[in-house]
Amino acid sequence: MDIVDPRLELARTADAPAIAGMSSRLIEAGLTPSWPAERVIRHIRHEDCLVLTAKRSGALLGFAIMQFGDSTAHLNLLAVDSRAQRRGIGGALLGWLEASAVVAGTFVIRLELRAANAGARAFYRVRGFEETGRVAGYYQGLEDAIQMARDLSIRASAAGRSLG
Repeated sequence: MDIVDPRLELARTADAPAIAGMSSRLIEAGLTPSWPAERVIRHIRHEDCLVLTAKRSGALLGFAIMQFGDSTAHLNLLAVDSRAQRRGIGGALLGWLEASAVVAGTFVIRLELRAANAGARAFYRVRGFEETGRVAGYYQGLEDAIQMARDLSIRASAAGRSLG
């Protein structure tokens, strides 16, 4: 698949079935899907959530869903189509969300991922996330989760010092 400059944009309700399908295939494989289109739509409409898509020629290449709290944000889901991985799409999605968090004054992003997903663990580690815990049976009692977090205030304060 030739990927050139995917377009990042906020999701629309019409994107929800494709997002739910991608989540089922790539994130929730082997589990009972817990992110049907209706749940994705609730997050699209929720004022404290960002649902972001990466598209090329109208085709969904990736997406991310993040919910903002007062002091932390929770990255619920991030996925990139298998044929489009390792082309910077996941990093671009995450970068947009991180910039949005900093603008919102929310400097800590937390997430969980499947313990067996070594690729995702490496992806987040390279981007400054640190493992903060493990939750046994988190995924429907079948698989453990690794908890990770990143404190964006470190990057924001370093950028401020370099400007001064």
